[in-house]
Amino acid sequence: MAHRVVITGLGPVSGIGIGVAEFAEALRLGKSGVGPIGSFDTAGFERTVAGEVPAFRPQELLRRLDRAQWGRSSLFAAAAARLAVEDAGVETAGRDVAVVMGTTSGEVVPVVDMTEGWHRDGWQSMPDPELARRVPASRIAVAAARELGSTGEAVTVATACSAGNYTIGYAYDLISSGEVDVAVAGGADSVARFTHAGFHRLGALAAEQCRPFDRDRDGILTAEGGVALVLEDRDAALARGARIYAEVLGYGMSCDAKHPVAPDAESIARGIRVAHQRAGVRADQVDYICAHGTGTRTNDLVEGGALFDVFGPTPPPVSSIKSMLGHTMGAASGFGAVACALSIAQGFLPPTVNHLHHDPELAGIDPVPNSSRPTRVRIAQNNGFAFGGNNAIVLFGEAG
Repeated sequence: MAHRVVITGLGPVSGIGIGVAEFAEALRLGKSGVGPIGSFDTAGFERTVAGEVPAFRPQELLRRLDRAQWGRSSLFAAAAARLAVEDAGVETAGRDVAVVMGTTSGEVVPVVDMTEGWHRDGWQSMPDPELARRVPASRIAVAAARELGSTGEAVTVATACSAGNYTIGYAYDLISSGEVDVAVAGGADSVARFTHAGFHRLGALAAEQCRPFDRDRDGILTAEGGVALVLEDRDAALARGARIYAEVLGYGMSCDAKHPVAPDAESIARGIRVAHQRAGVRADQVDYICAHGTGTRTNDLVEGGALFDVFGPTPPPVSSIKSMLGHTMGAASGFGAVACALSIAQGFLPPTVNHLHHDPELAGIDPVPNSSRPTRVRIAQNNGFAFGGNNAIVLFGEAG
């Protein structure tokens, strides 16, 4: 018999708040975490806004990790994991705890720095060995595991913008199958010139604000951060008297296998139906959907089309926290999972901010415009889609 899986700890490190209390309050208030980019010189770019985390001071959060040996994304992951296990009140050092972290770009900042060095000094110059040591993306999960002192499995999942949901699904499988009792899942990425330039060349960046589902939306804003959730075997969590935010009911995945950057509504709808089936949930039981909601014209239309296909002409409320955070890439659906858990535990719907004019092509979508909404959420759905057609959807329910 499969073990039931619950969420007992949350660790957000974001531009709208660090730690669960700050993050939850920011979601309620519809706080924006975007502003002018400070981490690199934006000269030459038409778009110069992103969602950075200027308040991130890893020395105030980390206990074990030597900060000098790790890149910013790894430090985000480690700090988020530390916050999550402290929130859960669970001891991870030496235990067989799995750590699963997602990412889009890994440690891309050192890659950019080395590339600039080669451009400036020529190909014959040797890269800085300290920078080179930080590059492997696999170190993101290792950083979190080392910070926790965990000796279990440590895996980095590089499925881009849906990676956070992939890690939750992986952790769910480990616990429900009885392989481990505790797993830490999440993701991390950093704002970087490389990522910004890539989306800039695609014409996918917004000028000033991210406006998902708005008639006049003009794109995404790149962002950064780290996020982690502690998942536990429900019986073990109850036995130790843990506070439970929500239960992980199940997940579904699909792959478009059609286009590197264009999402596919039929594939997304199929992934949602798989998630519902595995979770034992009917579409009419879902109270809230935390959308992928990037704010590009195509993504929002395709996501809306998939929701109409599954839920009919009036889906449940659908909000996008990317309107507040920006697009945190490999951490994005992890932040969405935290929002879903908080919506269930604290009884509110996070808003879609910057919403001025509803898109008539998405007339049936209720984006929870601009202000959070108090309500009971019994079942929440978290959408995560990625370049390459990787779609992952997770269902959460009230702890019972």
